Amino acid sequence: MNTIETLLADFEILDDWEDRYRHVIELGRELPPFEDAARNDANKVRGCASQVWITSRQSGPPDDPVISFSGDSDALIVKGLIAIAFMIYSGKPASEIVTTDAGEVLGKLGLSGHLTQQRSNGFASMIQRIKSDAQQAVQASSSAGSAGR
Repeated sequence: MNTIETLLADFEILDDWEDRYRHVIELGRELPPFEDAARNDANKVRGCASQVWITSRQSGPPDDPVISFSGDSDALIVKGLIAIAFMIYSGKPASEIVTTDAGEVLGKLGLSGHLTQQRSNGFASMIQRIKSDAQQAVQASSSAGSAGR
C-alpha cells in the first residue's frame, strides 16, 4: 500500500500539476474493489458533489481499535482523494485518527491550493466521516472500559 511519504516523494518528482492529477487518479484506480452492496445510503458521504461511499472496519485491541476503511466514488479524481485520505487514516488506531490533521498533509502535497472549492469541501466531508467513525470507536471503547470497572 502507498504511504503519504511515498506520495510526497512522488509529488516532488512530478513538478507539473497535470502529472500530479494523473497520479492522484491512478491512486484511485488502485483502490480495492468496493462491494456493490456497500453502495447504500448509510455509507454515502454527505457534502460531496460526486457519489462517495466509505465503510469502516475495526480490529485490534478494544481499548483503541485499529480502523481500516474502504471506499469508492463515481469520479476518478475523487477516488484518488479517497485513496489519499486512506493513506492518512486507514490502518491506524482510532485515537490517532481523531487527532490527525489531513489539512497539514494536503498542505505538504500542495493539493489544497489546486482543488476546486467543491472538491475541497467534498474532501473535508470525507475526512469528517472518517473522523466520526473513529470518534464513535473511541467513545465505544471508553464506555466499554468504564462499564467493566
